[in-house]
Amino acid sequence: MTKPSDRIINMAESATLAMAAKARELAQQGVEVISLSLGEPDFKTPQHIIDGTIAAMQSGKYFAYPPVNGYLDLRQAISKKFKEDNGLDYTAEQIVVSNGAKQSIANVFLALLNPGDEVIIFSPFWVSYTAMVELAEGVPVFVHGGIEHDFKATAAQLKAAITPKTKAVIFSSPCNPTGSVFTKEELEAIAAVLAPRPDIIFISDEIYEMINFTGKHVSIGTLPGMLERTVTVNGFSKGFAMTGWRVGYIGAPLWLAKAANKMQGQYTSANSSISQRAAYVALTTSREPSVKMAEAYLKRRDLVYKLLTEIPGLEVNMPTGAFYFFPNVKAYMGKKHAGGTIQTPGDLCLYLLEDALVSLVGGEDFGAPDCVRLSYAASENDLKTALARIKESLAKLK
Repeated sequence: MTKPSDRIINMAESATLAMAAKARELAQQGVEVISLSLGEPDFKTPQHIIDGTIAAMQSGKYFAYPPVNGYLDLRQAISKKFKEDNGLDYTAEQIVVSNGAKQSIANVFLALLNPGDEVIIFSPFWVSYTAMVELAEGVPVFVHGGIEHDFKATAAQLKAAITPKTKAVIFSSPCNPTGSVFTKEELEAIAAVLAPRPDIIFISDEIYEMINFTGKHVSIGTLPGMLERTVTVNGFSKGFAMTGWRVGYIGAPLWLAKAANKMQGQYTSANSSISQRAAYVALTTSREPSVKMAEAYLKRRDLVYKLLTEIPGLEVNMPTGAFYFFPNVKAYMGKKHAGGTIQTPGDLCLYLLEDALVSLVGGEDFGAPDCVRLSYAASENDLKTALARIKESLAKLK
């Protein structure tokens, strides 16, 4: 019997999507599960973005294939956003619009890596980084930050991990899955380590930029010597509650933007014309709804922190961005329930799904085998109910 390719057989399934699928299966059976597993805003896309998109489509101008790298006016708006919001000077020619930031990152790896090239990944990391690197025949190299350091790997760890084969470095700030945000001082130390190696590309995933509780988002590309070697990744899913519209983008050195555009031209061609108009409206009209969403996330963060710290055995830090907690659950490893023994965070998540009817994601695929990820992109009532259920279920373990 013919089988799938080795690359597909060896590729890990997305842990977040797998857990979300299990939760949906229960929901289809009539079981009310509170899902805290997906990184998806519970807010709706702001109405003015929807209205502006409808108006654009009714104009009759946007039904043909768009340019592969995105409509020029959208790329110009992104260029202006980079300049005004981030202090980054990417021209419209250096920007590629893709089908979500996930494709943006995949394009970069496929356009950049040769077999055996090493990519240093700051860990804990978003689950798809590793699979993307391996699909491009690169080699992931991990530098890990523990909860005692707010999950942030250091410049010293980065320096120790660099080899002659290092081709790129990737991290997210604010971080998925930890909610950690790198400070300007921490970014300056990282830039200093990279200074002697201008051949190393830095991929800065800033998709959670607008959900940042530190008061100021800092892009590493603004530091001296970094812009010409930095790919800045962003998109509309998180800050604008536009996950289903699937619009992400990069600002990159021109040669790499052209290479990513070439890759995208063969795989998917352009992002949907409808979604691009929505993105254009989002960038060129009021962002007040996004500000309100971030304020709501901050309120939820404080609520969830209080509730998590009341659960015995959990080690919890205070995230400063995104909408995640990443508690250490090592104290529950080896504990037993009627159906068996908790050996891994994944086991714990399955137990909580079945017993508490709450879905979380185990930290193994995020590079943190002692943790679980909890998304607080849910209503306050659901968060209160979910945390009460989790506390009750964990108390049953012996």
